[in-house]
Amino acid sequence: MDLDKLIAKGNTAKIYHSENKIVKVYNDFLPETESINEANKQKYAYSCDLPVPEILDVTKINGKQAIIMEYVKGETLGDLMFKDKEQAEYYLNISVDMQMKIHNINPNPEAIEAMYDKLYRQIKTTNKLDNKQKSDLLKKLDSFTYENRLCHGDFHLFNLIKTDDQVVVIDWVDSSAGDIRADVYRTYLLYSQVSSELADMYLRVYSEKSGILRSDVFQWAPVIAGARLSESVSTENSERLMKIINHYCSL
Repeated sequence: MDLDKLIAKGNTAKIYHSENKIVKVYNDFLPETESINEANKQKYAYSCDLPVPEILDVTKINGKQAIIMEYVKGETLGDLMFKDKEQAEYYLNISVDMQMKIHNINPNPEAIEAMYDKLYRQIKTTNKLDNKQKSDLLKKLDSFTYENRLCHGDFHLFNLIKTDDQVVVIDWVDSSAGDIRADVYRTYLLYSQVSSELADMYLRVYSEKSGILRSDVFQWAPVIAGARLSESVSTENSERLMKIINHYCSL
């Protein structure tokens, strides 16, 4: 398989376009189960009749884990928005409609990871929090009650591809069964890293469409920020995350 056409590079993998397919090749430091776990999550989303690229194969290429999936031709909503920033709210509306469609799904608990387990593991294993901070965040996590719904976990305009006739959702590696308010705050947190105006516009649109209060979403702020610390994302500011944690844990 020809891997000359690199189209994206992230913290965990490189993405290639080859033979009219997408090939995701994982970095060596990841667990051997990484590719199969992500493939299973995406397969589950696909089985829910969501517009998701079909998984074609889970394999190894040059000794590295790889997923081969359907190629979706189009542009991301993020790219389209940056071409015409006056249309930001239009594209956010499209994205929120899709996110709410995902949130309407009652997931099979045997088919997808529990959000609680994922967040607990992330907070417990990060080396950027002391034991007291971890304990406070885990107590906060334990205090939430909610109905499990399907949550994407990394939902933003650059993970939505607009084709000729639909919007396709990609990158399901962080998906889980959990509280939609946590998923909304996660999206807000990602947007606020780039633009507080965009983040506030997103949350306003989601709140207006769903009826969920901003205050309910922000209850998740310290937990989601704490879990984000474990990801060691090069573009993320850990001091920013610590400010969020300290602010909400002191209230």
